Amino acid sequence: MRPPNIPEAPKDRLEIEFDGDELELAERYYAWGWTDGLPIVVPTPERVDALCGGSRRQPAESLGTLAPRGGIATVQKIAVNAVMAGCLAEHMPVLEAAVLALQEPSFNLFGVQTTTHPCGILAIVHGPITRALGMNWGHGCLGQGNRANATIGRALRLVLQNIGGAIPGETDRATQGTPAKYTFCFAENEEANPWPPLRTSMGFGLRESCVTVSSAEGPHNVNDHRSSSAEGILTSVAETMATGANNNLYQGGDLFVVFGPEHAETVARSGFSREDVQRWLFERARVSVGRFSAEKLDEIASWGGYGDRIEGWGGRIPLVRQPEHIRVLVAGGSGKHSCWIPTFGIGMSQTRKIDWDAKILPMA
Repeated sequence: MRPPNIPEAPKDRLEIEFDGDELELAERYYAWGWTDGLPIVVPTPERVDALCGGSRRQPAESLGTLAPRGGIATVQKIAVNAVMAGCLAEHMPVLEAAVLALQEPSFNLFGVQTTTHPCGILAIVHGPITRALGMNWGHGCLGQGNRANATIGRALRLVLQNIGGAIPGETDRATQGTPAKYTFCFAENEEANPWPPLRTSMGFGLRESCVTVSSAEGPHNVNDHRSSSAEGILTSVAETMATGANNNLYQGGDLFVVFGPEHAETVARSGFSREDVQRWLFERARVSVGRFSAEKLDEIASWGGYGDRIEGWGGRIPLVRQPEHIRVLVAGGSGKHSCWIPTFGIGMSQTRKIDWDAKILPMA
């Protein structure tokens, strides 16, 4: 509820005049529902202009519209939210590529923004730009402590809230929500990856930089400190994935298995390619129909449209419909942990090439 001493939010205005200090203005942003509940950086014209300087586009250029509101995502509006999140100018190309990817029809942004399911927007950045931005792909990369990881993910959430109109409790109907809705962004650990980088399995080149976006739950840990073979590690992964009532059981979609470097090395040393891993998990990460009530089984089978296929599956329902929809990559540091990341399931992740200028980011 808006405090009585704070006026109503201005309507349809990109710039507002305010006579006061930034702390007071930040409180107004919170009262108007423009933040994620955490403190923000106030988007002054100078700060927004600086962020727009990280784009190769003009500030007024539109990158499309975002559901459910149909808000127009101009470079300037994206920059406003990026400032609020704490981004730097060099983060803009990643945000722009992600915003474009989110609009692909098969991503199902309207469903993601309005579902009762607890999914946030996962952004995986891969390629040379990750080093230039100083992103974290090692220890704790899915957690706190890295500016690029944290602010890029947070900016995407603010963009989807303030431009797309996903307002918690109103258009965003998530029953309980998820911490992944604050920020969920990390980089692929290509240095420790025994397989080709993730983007190459999606048709992109080694020298290209990309961002993959997905509607994802938080990561589910896989702890295995003893297995010394691919079969042992993958059994642990498959059994962790094969949970009853997860969203992927309905219509499939795609999902992510993120191997820690030590697990990845063990699996690859056993002679398993990425494709071998995908096929192995596709066949074994399944859920027996005996684990459901009759009503629940009817629900998932009818929603997924596969009631007549269960017998052919031997009474064991796969989490996806094709092996390649299990996206396999490597991230993290030492320690024998991996994770799988379930998704909304009603839609597919999207990968977009990042258009960036190496002159702005000379480290690349």
